Amino acid sequence: MHDHSCYILPPHILDKMSRDPKLRGTAISTQFGTQALRVQRSILGAAGPTALPAGTLRRTVYDCHQGHKLPGKLVLGEGGAVPNDAAVKEAYESAGSTYSFYREIMQRNSVDDRGMRLDSSVHYREDPQEPFDNAFWNGEQMVYGDGDGIVFTRFTKSLDVIAHELTHGVTQFEAALDYHNQPGALNESMSDVFGSMVKQWARGESVEQADWLIGKELFLGNGALRSMKAPGTAYDDPRIGKDPQPDKMSAYANLPDTRNGDWGGVHVNSGIPNRAFYLSCVNLGAARSWDKGGRIWYRALTSRLRHDSNFVDAAHATISAASELFGATEADAVTKAWQEVEVLPVPVGVS
Repeated sequence: MHDHSCYILPPHILDKMSRDPKLRGTAISTQFGTQALRVQRSILGAAGPTALPAGTLRRTVYDCHQGHKLPGKLVLGEGGAVPNDAAVKEAYESAGSTYSFYREIMQRNSVDDRGMRLDSSVHYREDPQEPFDNAFWNGEQMVYGDGDGIVFTRFTKSLDVIAHELTHGVTQFEAALDYHNQPGALNESMSDVFGSMVKQWARGESVEQADWLIGKELFLGNGALRSMKAPGTAYDDPRIGKDPQPDKMSAYANLPDTRNGDWGGVHVNSGIPNRAFYLSCVNLGAARSWDKGGRIWYRALTSRLRHDSNFVDAAHATISAASELFGATEADAVTKAWQEVEVLPVPVGVS
């Protein structure tokens, strides 16, 4: 079983940035910092969660003051006066939005379903001289960098990114999907699915109104980290490259199970199940993604998927969940979505 880092910025973007003289120091420092946090997450994952269950919403935000010692100095606790610091406010409020979505829509009590306190550390840097371009779930808490100020702004600015990272915690306590190859891509996709839903829910957006973009607010220019509606179109920038995500299995990227291969393409091939979720929401016909699609995916994550599940397993898990929750019509709608992205075959004679 692989236990790799769950970070929002994929290695292929950082690798591309390291070739730009203006971004090289930031990219290299972020790569080292992410690796250090990965090791810490492996240790925390092996030891099990140490946070005490709270039973209700409890948020704490710490300030690393441009250092790497976690968690940093406590600057805000639940119900306290929010300081005049955008990163602190965003980390605090977005953690609350994510908690409320899971509580109100999925009847889940925090990340671990036992009231786990939501801790965040802002203004993190591995090297005090270089910005940190990432957001990260380390197995117990959130960690945020401030961005490089050239391509990326602070990593607390995007609600869907924060919900994405906190959902890695949900997955950790549920299916515990291995972080490599197809299980890893499913792990990333689950975070995108629920990250996007939290944003849509907070904004009151319908399936049709939503932009289905992940991390749009991180970019100082145009672009987003991923598009669930149209994988492969989120960004095209000489400083970070072009979005490599495939939208169907015939374009699946066979990458090595190493850091340079993004652990088998976990941030790349996640475009396939991402689009399957988007298409399912369209096919299901519900106005809002969380009315049917979200409940189906949550049931699959919490009761059907296992640590080594692949895309076909996810297809069958969501179809089964759709049938159980809603019926044959909804199961057929989800089936068609997985067929469109070529995870499941289209029956002979059906177009």
